[in-house]
Amino acid sequence: MTIATSALDAETVTRAPLRARFSWMLFDWAVQPFYTLILTFLFAPYFANTVVGDGPRGQALWGYAAAIAGILVAAGSPFLGAFADGRGKRKPWIAMLAVVLSTAMACLWIATPGASMTTIMLVLFAFILATTAAEYTAVFTNAIMPSLAPAHELGRLSGAGWATGYFGGLLSLILIAGLVVANPESGKTLLGLDPIIEVNAGARESDRLVGPLSAVWFLIFMIPFFLFVPDDHKPRPDDGRSATAELWDTIRALPGHRDILLFLAARMIFTDGLTAIFTFGGIYGAAVFDWGPLSLGIFGIVLTLVGAFGALIGGVLDDRFSAKVVIITALFILLTGALGILSIDKNHVLFFIEVTPKAPGSAPFSSIGEQVFLGFAIIVGLVSAPVQASSRSLLARLAPKEKITQFFGLFAFSGKVTAFAAPFLVATLTAATGSQRIGMSAIALFLIAGMVLMLPVRSPERKHA
Repeated sequence: MTIATSALDAETVTRAPLRARFSWMLFDWAVQPFYTLILTFLFAPYFANTVVGDGPRGQALWGYAAAIAGILVAAGSPFLGAFADGRGKRKPWIAMLAVVLSTAMACLWIATPGASMTTIMLVLFAFILATTAAEYTAVFTNAIMPSLAPAHELGRLSGAGWATGYFGGLLSLILIAGLVVANPESGKTLLGLDPIIEVNAGARESDRLVGPLSAVWFLIFMIPFFLFVPDDHKPRPDDGRSATAELWDTIRALPGHRDILLFLAARMIFTDGLTAIFTFGGIYGAAVFDWGPLSLGIFGIVLTLVGAFGALIGGVLDDRFSAKVVIITALFILLTGALGILSIDKNHVLFFIEVTPKAPGSAPFSSIGEQVFLGFAIIVGLVSAPVQASSRSLLARLAPKEKITQFFGLFAFSGKVTAFAAPFLVATLTAATGSQRIGMSAIALFLIAGMVLMLPVRSPERKHA
């Protein structure tokens, strides 16, 4: 195998104390409720169906806001990284963004049922701010990672951080959905209990508390990060150039960083496919098996759990073999799992094997088709986290140390700039053919293209202690 020169070869990185590494991983734990509770499971449906009061219109407004946030992240991350690299420590930036993120999440409290258009716009503005701040913060925390462990241990550190985030999201979902947020019809939580916080049910205060509680969670669990994670980054000598000029120099020099360029291009494409799987996988399952909230909830919990363990396993394999091997292998398995999911309809599995359809009103995952579907979905969930965690560790090994934040800005850019492509192609094929299965088959193109682009990427040489 051809070996690339690692950015970390220039100096030996000493493993940081355990409390520093654990505190760095707690960022993923701290920020995950934003993605799990607000972006996905609890607040977004509440906003669309109750705050706006019209599900399709609310979903469209939420989607437009998410798109605006994605553009801001894609456009701003590289510039922010370039500005920070030349100006010293990263924690002040993280602290500033933490204030923005927590304030924006807390402001979601104003999302009252049937809100005025002014309030709806303010809620969407807070959501855009929160999303942008969360993604910008990750640029800085990712850039700190290479200073916490030797290159041959970065896979485990990245994978453990990703798994910590999964576990944090799952625990926050159980606590908030199971103890705080009540069903407006029954007044009970997901666990069938009375909410532990006395609220005005008519004003849907338990749903509105999701934002402020996520903000409190984030602030509490970020304390160890600020106390124990070292921040020894030193600014480059001031040559009078602006951050924009520095970034432009980096972009022009990308052809000289062949492996980084190929990797960022590959990640741009396979991340689109990965996003589309999670965007449409549940929709496809719900359409085939007529899943309700309970089945979708179980489905989400199972995938979160296997994703956490997949991240841990992938981290070990990353350090044992290489991040490139983990990414390509995981993408191949992901492609197999996705095709397996597409092989299932109401009456068949593996395209041709006939099975008894799911009986109306039957228990979740009681039919053969559902069980096979869940099996393939578990495969997808198990390998999706290693793809993302090993992508982070690979860039940490490849990027020049003095420009690490810039390159993690470009990393964020590569994950957002074409995020519309796979969902758009899936939607277009679905509309043109009237078949969800044919529409979702487009995902395979992105996974295959990503694998092909990853093949010539050279793994950096790693010095084992």
